[in-house]
Amino acid sequence: MDETIRIAVDDRGVARLTLSRVEKHNALDARMMDELTAAADRLGRDPAVRVVVLTGAGDSFCAGGDLAWMRAQFDADDAGRAAEARRLAGMLQALNTLPKPLIGRVQGQAFGGGIGLMAVCDVAIGVASARFALTETRLGLIPATIGPYVVARMGEAMARRVFMSGRRFDAAEAVTLGLLARAVTAEDLDAAVEAEVAPYLACAPGAVAEAKALARRLGPAIDESVIALTIEALTRRWQSPEAQEGIAAFFEKRKPDWLI
Repeated sequence: MDETIRIAVDDRGVARLTLSRVEKHNALDARMMDELTAAADRLGRDPAVRVVVLTGAGDSFCAGGDLAWMRAQFDADDAGRAAEARRLAGMLQALNTLPKPLIGRVQGQAFGGGIGLMAVCDVAIGVASARFALTETRLGLIPATIGPYVVARMGEAMARRVFMSGRRFDAAEAVTLGLLARAVTAEDLDAAVEAEVAPYLACAPGAVAEAKALARRLGPAIDESVIALTIEALTRRWQSPEAQEGIAAFFEKRKPDWLI
């Protein structure tokens, strides 16, 4: 079975964590979520790892949740849907609480859950040609489990500009929204990422970990009660007629019945 992620660590302790479902535009399915959760645990506990760079293989950073995985939730029972929503929420929290700097190398487009992956990075650098969108509402869904991280990154006022509309925005607007720190050419991407990585190699790893944990505590609370709220919101949406119509329309290559 092909791997869904790849991990490589250089002799400085810089780990590259690569989403590797190229044929699916790195969409998140159950296996990839589990592998990302395990990778966050492994890299977080490895004292040789100083910094983690999260990126994608191919033309897309991450297209969001795998729609086949989403469609499967319509046939699941309540407990099954809740377990899958918790799988996604757990992956995001594992990356968000990684005790190492997490640098996003956004080499292509990101939609839905891909925006969530960008939001859990401590800083994200993207190519100027990339396009982004929180596409969930176009499918009758909502950006639920990614919501706390997106709002924490953008702030509520900025998030509300793109959280519900499903509209695409470019890298320049992603910078304005706070989702990207910088937008650069593809040729300059690696140098820009390296500029974010290098300072950490002069810092005490334990101090970096404690400073990151403190920053999270001082920011918006993303605790078990918030995570449980998002899980309940997602499972409720999966049961809605709108979600079933939206996903069905996608697979049947037709317009959903609300499209004007």
